[in-house]
Amino acid sequence: MKSSPSLLRLALIAGLLTQAPAFAAEPAKASPLGKPVATVNGVVIPQAAYDLLAARVKAQGAQDSPQLAADLRGRLIQAELLNQAAKKKNLDRKPEVSLQLDMARQQIMASTYVAEYVQSHPISDAAAKAEYDRIVAQAGGKEYKSRHILVKDEKEALDIIERLKMGEKMEKLATLSLDPGSKDKGGELGWAVPGGFVEPFGKALATLTPGTYTQTPVQTQFGYHIIQLDEVRDLKAPSFEETKPQIIQRLQAQGVDQHIQELAKAAKIN
Repeated sequence: MKSSPSLLRLALIAGLLTQAPAFAAEPAKASPLGKPVATVNGVVIPQAAYDLLAARVKAQGAQDSPQLAADLRGRLIQAELLNQAAKKKNLDRKPEVSLQLDMARQQIMASTYVAEYVQSHPISDAAAKAEYDRIVAQAGGKEYKSRHILVKDEKEALDIIERLKMGEKMEKLATLSLDPGSKDKGGELGWAVPGGFVEPFGKALATLTPGTYTQTPVQTQFGYHIIQLDEVRDLKAPSFEETKPQIIQRLQAQGVDQHIQELAKAAKIN
């Protein structure tokens, strides 16, 4: 099972809201957010609201067109109509609604803070290249094509190893595996470096030679594995330029994580 390194808290930045934003009533001529797109019962929907919604749907693949513009304006108007209707019923005073509004505001503030933090702490090319070199060195010069069977308890794993010793094939026994991503493919995991797996799995894989399997079950947080190594080949690492955007994101995420830890240390948390 491949590990899932904690990367982007920058999901905070990229989060897309599905609902149109609502704005408080104000005179159209006094709006600091641009000319009105529409006015609903005296409540101004400014151009900035339209621009924000348009940017979100375009990021999801929508193309500019008169139909899109009309659709977005309609969505903003509908959202404001529903917002006003909800206020007339005092729904904004319900505790659960008030809590959700507070949480939405909190997330927007957090997202904005993270975005500004990332912008004010750019990752240099030198730092990105150093991280690239570290990752390549850590990966080693080889990659491995393997397969495995994952089971819940050690006894079952030992039974499968005995069946392998009796001549049964890993590909057939893989149907017993709990791993849905590989059980129907003969347990195949494809090409990867040992460091791409959780530590006990990766270490065990690195000790094998092609055509052999682990003689004892390998325990991880997922259960017990029987691992077979099929092939080994020289690792052809992608170039720095190919991976630079992902490496920058990785370093940004690490920087954000570290900053959050610093904020937590300075805070009084009970």
